[in-house]
Amino acid sequence: MTLDYPALAARIDALTRGEEDVIALMATVACEVHHADDRFDWTGFYRVTSPGMLRIGPYQGGHGCLVIPFARGVCGAAARSGAVQIVDDVEEFPGHIACSSTTRSEIVLPVFGRDGALIGVFDIDSNRPAAFDAEDAAALGAILMRVFGPR
Repeated sequence: MTLDYPALAARIDALTRGEEDVIALMATVACEVHHADDRFDWTGFYRVTSPGMLRIGPYQGGHGCLVIPFARGVCGAAARSGAVQIVDDVEEFPGHIACSSTTRSEIVLPVFGRDGALIGVFDIDSNRPAAFDAEDAAALGAILMRVFGPR
């Protein structure tokens, strides 16, 4: 099954139109994305809460790590670099943080607010190896930009 990203984007646009609260937006995006594809085992946000520190935000799935420093893991790499991270095999990623023993691959996208500042990262884990590709990164990035970015 190929995820119908245009339909997902339209659903998220309809649900979030006019909403200004970042936590409400994160919760809605995490829920809609998580339930859109069975590749997605854990889907959620880590919020920038202080310089160099991410804390768990709204998510779907099992428990996530509560705190992730920018210096560690795939989420930290996305926050540090401001670039999408696609990891086909988390065991091969130096410094990977194993929040769940079932995670095999991961995609993490930086999330920028209306002022252009990093507000967090959007993390999707899969229990399948190599579950994510450039199409996922582009489509998810476009959704995040429409929801959180400049208007």
